[in-house]
Amino acid sequence: MAKQAFVYIMTNYMHRVLYVGVTSNLKLRISRHREGTGGKFTARYNIKKLVYYECAESVYAAICREKQIKGGSRLQKTKLITAFNPEWRDLYDEI
Repeated sequence: MAKQAFVYIMTNYMHRVLYVGVTSNLKLRISRHREGTGGKFTARYNIKKLVYYECAESVYAAICREKQIKGGSRLQKTKLITAFNPEWRDLYDEI
């Protein structure tokens, strides 16, 4: 059986920067980003707000989806987030 994975999008509180990532443990990964230990890019741009996530059937499927999202324009990413989370609320407490 394949390991479940997640694709997620985070932003800063001004919504100026979007970060797309993949993980097998969403709660832990997002908490690390929020603590500033999730990576240099997210720490540098103060990216702490989870605004989108989706579940994939495997890590491979999640990586493929991550590449698809990253390959899209900012407008496409914005539409994806808005369809899932119209108010762009921080979804961390819901996961």
